[in-house]
Amino acid sequence: MDIGICVASHVKDIDYIVRAEELGYSHAWLADSQMLWSDCYAALALAAVRTKTIHLGTGVAITGTRPAPNNASGIATINALAPGRTFFGVGSGNTAMRVMGFPPQRIREFDAYLETLAPLLCGEEAMFRRGGEERPIRHIMPDDGFVNFQDRIPLYVSGFGPKSLGLAGRHGDGAVLAMPANRAVMLNIWRMIEDGARNAGREIDRDAYYTTGLTTMVVLDPGEAVDSPRVKAECGAMAMAGVHFAYDQFRNFGRQPSGALAGIWDDYRAMIESHPAERRHQRIHAGHNCWVLPEEERFLTSEVLQASSMIGTREALAERLLELAEVGLDQVMILPNFDTRFDVLERVGREVLPVVA
Repeated sequence: MDIGICVASHVKDIDYIVRAEELGYSHAWLADSQMLWSDCYAALALAAVRTKTIHLGTGVAITGTRPAPNNASGIATINALAPGRTFFGVGSGNTAMRVMGFPPQRIREFDAYLETLAPLLCGEEAMFRRGGEERPIRHIMPDDGFVNFQDRIPLYVSGFGPKSLGLAGRHGDGAVLAMPANRAVMLNIWRMIEDGARNAGREIDRDAYYTTGLTTMVVLDPGEAVDSPRVKAECGAMAMAGVHFAYDQFRNFGRQPSGALAGIWDDYRAMIESHPAERRHQRIHAGHNCWVLPEEERFLTSEVLQASSMIGTREALAERLLELAEVGLDQVMILPNFDTRFDVLERVGREVLPVVA
């Protein structure tokens, strides 16, 4: 199994990607949320010229904020700098759109976007719709190094439910997933991907189709509790991002969370709903996947921490990863807290990566 890193794009944090390459991490996925972090393509360009082997791409680029030709040209530009090691991850914008107070693209819009995007990533012509009109488009000056379509750019589609995973099967060379909890969950994910492919007249070769789960990882010291201060400092931001996502699902669709979040839900709702409704969308995602606001630290129970992150001894983590690899999970990408990212990078790279790679 590969282990990669998901990066909150930061144009002054390229050393983190360079170190990941030195340690043997396979991929760096640079996130694309314009109102949270640096522009992902600017950060990718800097990473491309400072690395030689690590695969670089978007993790994930957003359809709702960038038209398909913009995204295709952006990643093909990175492919000119890092030929043969560039990939394109894409999603409908669960965070990037919601942090601006808007929903992600609907499934029908996402499907149409991917239909346009896929040929553009190959340098081919596609139909592009704007303002009710449709035109054939292609990159008309791909020569002389402006962009690179000669080296293939794999398309990895982000999906969390049956419909979006179906689109990953219909359009993608791979899928970006919420971290599967166990073998049964991963097998069900495959069913949804393959159903989408078959509905489009396509057959998936599981050996060639690339799947990646998003989480983070904490290697426990002997006898250390899963909710120790160190654990919270390394994966608390990932845990709270899961709470933020759950609140968006509740706010938009009325979905009440169960399981790990049930014990904190009423308290969390009261806290978040004390903020003015017209600007609440800005508050929900504050600190998103980087740090935990002081007023949210009380929500980091052991159940909440374990719901979104892999926390365990080196042996337990390796066992779980290898079990998931047996049922077709090809990569786990980790996104630790910002302040402790190098500590996590080093320890996972030293204790877990060599066992599973």
